[in-house]
This record gives sequence, C-alpha cells and structure tokens, in this order.
Amino acid sequence: MATTRRPGGKGNNGAAEMIGDLKAKLGGKGGWMDWVWIGGASIAVLAVMFGSFTSIEPGQVAVRVNNVTGGQLTVTQPGLITRLPFGIHTVFVLDASPQTFSMHGQKQTDDLNVGELTVRASDGSNFHFQDTTIIFQMIGDEAAKVIRDGGVERGYLRWMRPYARAILRDEFGKESTISVSNPAKFGEATERAKTRLNELIGAHGLQVTQIVTPRPQFTEDYEKLIEERNGAGNQLEVIKSNLAAAQTTRDRKLAEVNRDQNRLIQEKRTELESGLASALAEQANNTREADTYKISAIGQGQAMRSAATQQAQELRGQLDAEYRSRKAEIDAFKTQPVERVMERLGERLKGVTIAIEPWASDASPSRVEIEQVAAGGGN
Repeated sequence: MATTRRPGGKGNNGAAEMIGDLKAKLGGKGGWMDWVWIGGASIAVLAVMFGSFTSIEPGQVAVRVNNVTGGQLTVTQPGLITRLPFGIHTVFVLDASPQTFSMHGQKQTDDLNVGELTVRASDGSNFHFQDTTIIFQMIGDEAAKVIRDGGVERGYLRWMRPYARAILRDEFGKESTISVSNPAKFGEATERAKTRLNELIGAHGLQVTQIVTPRPQFTEDYEKLIEERNGAGNQLEVIKSNLAAAQTTRDRKLAEVNRDQNRLIQEKRTELESGLASALAEQANNTREADTYKISAIGQGQAMRSAATQQAQELRGQLDAEYRSRKAEIDAFKTQPVERVMERLGERLKGVTIAIEPWASDASPSRVEIEQVAAGGGN
C-alpha cells in the first residue's frame, strides 16, 4: 500500500535522510551531483562528436557548406566527412548513382516514367517509340551546381522530361520516315540528341551516358512497306554476296591465268637468255678469231709492205742507174756530129716512109711530122 507524504512532514524527513545516505555512499557532500554532471557532459560530448561526422556511401556525393564564410566543398569519395556543430557547417548528401528516365506507356507515373515519345517526321508523317530509355547521372565534382539549380532534394529529376522530349522530337523530326528507318541515320539522330542534352543539362551538373531507343513504329501500311523494303534489302545483300563470290572466283581464275602466263614468260625468258648467252659466246669467239686474223693480216701486210718497199727501193736504184746510163748516152749523143745523128736516125727509121710537107718558105722548117706507112708492093 502506497503512502503519501506531505512536505514538512515525516515523509520529508525520510527523503532528506535518503539523500544523506546517498551522499554518504558517493563519498561525501555533493559527490553524486558531480557524477550526474560528468555523465551528462560525457553524453553531450559523444552526441556532439557523433553529430560532427556524416557518412557517405558508395554512389553518393556530399556538399559541405560553411555558413560562416559561404565556402563549399564537394566530396565524391565514400567515407566520413566532418561537420562543425552549432550551424557552422551544413552537409547535403545526394544520390550520384546512374538514373533511368523512361518514356513509355500513355501517361506519366512519376518524374522518371513519362508517356511514350511521338515524333513528326520532316515529310509530315508521324511515328512513335514504344519505350525510350535515357540513362543519366550526376557529375560528382559538380554536385554544388545540382543543389544550386535543383535544390537539396531530387528536384533535378524534373528537368529530364521537358529537355529529353523536346530534343529527341527535334532531332528525330529532322529525318524523314525513310531515313529514320535506316539504322545508320537512326544512330546519327540519337548521337545528336545525346550531344544536345549534355550541353543543356551539363550546365546544371548532370550528364547523359546512354540513350536507348527501339525501332520506330509507323502505321500498319507503312510497316508493311518497311517489311517489303527490308526483304528487298535482304535480297540486295544476297546479290551483293553473290557478286562478291563471283568477284572472288574471277580473281582466283585471273590469278591462275597470271601464274600460267608468268610461267610461260619465265620459260621464254630463260630460253632467250640462253640464246643470248650462246650468241654472246659466239660473238666473243668471232671477235677473237677476227682479232687473230687482223693481227695476222696486219703482220703479213706489214711484211709484204716491207718487202715491196725494199723491192721499190731496189727498182728505184735500178731505174736511177738506167736513167743515169741513158742520160749519159743522151749526153754523149748530143756531142756527136750531125752525120752520126742522121746515121743513127736512119737506122732507127729503116723501112719507114717519111712525108715532109713544108709549112714555111724558109729552108729551116720548124715542124716535121713523121708518119709511118706500112710497106707494101715493094715501095
């Protein structure tokens, strides 16, 4: 049964006694109060100490703002970051892991899931993508921009819907229905959209890493035409493959022909080179024989020339002797009298008839013609 004690009564004295007993047990006057203060101070210190650290998990970034100086520090490595108490520092932790923005279905369900993308092509026709996915994430070093422009919550997610839809519609709208159904042109439009998105949201600390778009969907009639076009494209690829095979066969046969022709050319060249070697050898032999004959002929000619020269010198000597002999005779004949000359002349002209016809009236003719007439009839 509980007993209620009023102030100033006996119960109050019992409480005083209990306090006194506690003081005595704690070691003297006021000892238990010291322990209370120590315990409270320890708890306060621990609370301040643990409150001065903020944990950053993998995939998170933190921005620490100094409320006194206005300075900002961005931390991208997982771990602990210090935070001074009493409002000196404020730490904001943001999710920097990759985010997926999807455009599918008929309506928007949240900031990352909106209705499907419909595009009007450059030729006026319409097509749509059943499920378009954009993978983006925060640039860790620029988390301060995200907080500045989008706030400390996930407000930056709301930027993707207007930016992505407008830019994708613009870039794919530059293509016609024929070009957009071409995978090469389709990929070019996707890259252009990715570049433009990064230019816009990059200023706010975000980055698009990938855009995944399925094949665009058209009307039923156009889909049939696309299937027919794809079938014709497949046939074209088969024809190209056949042409490539025919080209390979042609190249192989041409290589075989070239090989055979090269072999014939080599054989003919070998034959001609052998004939040339034989002709050169024969030419060298003929040259050697000609040189031998030339040397022999020159030697023989020089010998004959030497002999002829000697003979000519001998004949010249004989002629000179005969000349001197005749000259002596002539000189001797000149000194003989006219009668002796006429006698000798008569001996020479024996049997010769001389007709003399005077050409002048003087007794000393200046010209005498002698004509030898054949003797006949005893004249």
